[in-house]
Amino acid sequence: MGYVESNLLPNEQITYRAKLHWIIYALPAIVLVIAFLVELGGGGWIAGVAIGVVAFVLFLPAWIRSASSEFAITDKRVLIKVGLIRRHSLELLLQKVEGIGVDQGILGRILGYGTITVSGVGGTKEAFRMISNPLEFRRQVQTSLAS
Repeated sequence: MGYVESNLLPNEQITYRAKLHWIIYALPAIVLVIAFLVELGGGGWIAGVAIGVVAFVLFLPAWIRSASSEFAITDKRVLIKVGLIRRHSLELLLQKVEGIGVDQGILGRILGYGTITVSGVGGTKEAFRMISNPLEFRRQVQTSLAS
């Protein structure tokens, strides 16, 4: 059971879940391809394995980040939790949501990821990066507010 499920209120239902975009694995994947190219190109298996180990070392934090991040909208709240050891969480009642900002660069627009900034009443502003399909997250919050 994840963070969101363990913190649901009585009769509260999850209406939407988001996750981090696969782009967080881009650098480890590129390094892994380089490892294969070095090995196949005659650079030696030791160099290929060494670069492969670097790819794994780069992959591990991205995987932990992905596995320890939860983004959910319920019929009552917006719940976000990121981090494994150093946890950062946001639980905001839908009535207290003032706005959801979305920032996407060119690559983010093409691949479908971006940064969401949740603004709450009273000046609370929290930004969360590399969210998959951030426009859908904002639309789901707006839909829940309209209900």
